[in-house]
Amino acid sequence: MKIGINRWTMPGDWDIERCFRAAADAGFETIEINVAESGYLTPSTTQDDARKIAAAARAAGLGIPSISSGVGWQYPLTSADAAVVARGVECLRASLKLAHAMGADTILCVPGVVTPDIPYDAAYDRARGVLRDLAPEAASAGVAIGVENVWNRFLLSPLEMARFLDEIGSDWVGCYFDAGNVLVTGFPQHWIRILGKRIRKVHVKDFKAGIGNITAFCNPFQGDVPWAEVRAALEEIGYDGPVTAEVDGYRVHPELGLKHIAETLGVAFG
Repeated sequence: MKIGINRWTMPGDWDIERCFRAAADAGFETIEINVAESGYLTPSTTQDDARKIAAAARAAGLGIPSISSGVGWQYPLTSADAAVVARGVECLRASLKLAHAMGADTILCVPGVVTPDIPYDAAYDRARGVLRDLAPEAASAGVAIGVENVWNRFLLSPLEMARFLDEIGSDWVGCYFDAGNVLVTGFPQHWIRILGKRIRKVHVKDFKAGIGNITAFCNPFQGDVPWAEVRAALEEIGYDGPVTAEVDGYRVHPELGLKHIAETLGVAFG
């Protein structure tokens, strides 16, 4: 397994070329970049510009296996508002095209949220329907949609995630599994073995279970993720893709933080 880093781990005022250099210098093999409504990569970015970004990453010695985005929080596929869903779908379609242009094989999808105004059953049906419709477009682009397990009060167990994906019924819609996100309610090794080949990509961060809220997320080896068991489970299911850290990093001396993250991932998965 290769070790990777998400661009979000680095300071927001670094340009993308500096991020590539810093990631490579720290020892990462891949980098995940992010689509947002403003910045270096947006739904309006042309494919030519996307190819230039990918070329800059390659020149630094990095692959771009996936792209992620947080726009799914702003435009949830589970919304009852058709305009909100339409914008979420538009962003996913743009991400598929950008990923294809850059040679990435997966995009991350936050599938939506459950709220007092969005019932769980309605959320399930809406998100499943949208992703079923998008599956042929993903297949045409040669880019998988990876549904991430996030703190959205939705798809709360590996059994439910597996059922949700199986009901979509496409090899082009799988899971983007985040090992740190599940510790508040479960165990990552269970999720990995249950989801098996449905896992398209893997995020890692650590989590301090004794704190148990959003402030408990931390850098690898600083929390309670059972790293040896996570690695063993990934090897059992034959996962050989990148393991990408999506963490805060260091506020002071961020380059040192990147090196420490790379070193810990090298110990855990190298």
